[in-house]
Amino acid sequence: MADRVLSSVNGREFGMKYAVLWLIAFAQFLIAPAVAKTPFDGTWDVAVVTQSGSCDSSSHYRLTVHDGKVFGSGDVSGRVTDDGYVRVSLGGSYANGQLEGRSGSGRWNAASSGAPCSGRWRATRQ
Repeated sequence: MADRVLSSVNGREFGMKYAVLWLIAFAQFLIAPAVAKTPFDGTWDVAVVTQSGSCDSSSHYRLTVHDGKVFGSGDVSGRVTDDGYVRVSLGGSYANGQLEGRSGSGRWNAASSGAPCSGRWRATRQ
């Protein structure tokens, strides 16, 4: 009888150890996609200021970088390299520049009613 109780206890401990290891492995699987794959992955607030032309004088965008690809609401596409060079298309405007750490800046250009406009942008990581 004592052998049966001991083997039952050891079996539970053995099973519990595997259950804990399985839970740890499963948790890592769930957390891994949330880890940034490039140094600039995350959410960025971008302020755009027109310096010439008839486009809106300023506008703001919230963009997300995931695995080096830029996403946002509307017609947004672009890339950020591992060293922070940015090239983005926002509808009919185009921007490029440099990110460093939690901020960045650059230039953009577009057309409003066929007339060219351009300016600067500044970004801050949230």
